[in-house]
Amino acid sequence: MFDRILTFLKDLPGADGRTDGSLTPEDDPRVAAAALLFHVIDADGVRDPQETARLKEGLSRVYGVSGTELDRLVAAGEEADQDAVDLYAFTSVLKRHLDADARAEFIGLMWEMVYADGELHELEDNIVWRVAELIGVDSRQRVLLRQRVLERAGRGGGDR
Repeated sequence: MFDRILTFLKDLPGADGRTDGSLTPEDDPRVAAAALLFHVIDADGVRDPQETARLKEGLSRVYGVSGTELDRLVAAGEEADQDAVDLYAFTSVLKRHLDADARAEFIGLMWEMVYADGELHELEDNIVWRVAELIGVDSRQRVLLRQRVLERAGRGGGDR
């Protein structure tokens, strides 16, 4: 599961690890993606430390960043999520940088983060729905992606 997230993040523009010192969701899709992943992790009100550690590990491996640079990327994604008044700032960046297949793949990745703790919270479901709508992934595809994630996890196609 997490390898798919890493593969997705690696394919984003700017994934070569080069930064100019200012990491913002407006110009760095890595920050936008990280912010949305933080948003969905936090939606149920409980941030699992393993989720955060795995996200940091993945960002480090994919972007070849560590130490201060990794801390800046993680902090930028987290801060962007905390400062956001809506999801549009992030989704518009992803929509500009990703084709239709990659946008669907991102929704699949969001479902994987949702089910990382073994549960579906209604707020997590709502966030994935809203992000999907904003980046142009239709309802049918969103539900099919959720079912695939559940099947891979050995949980069938049910909601919980």
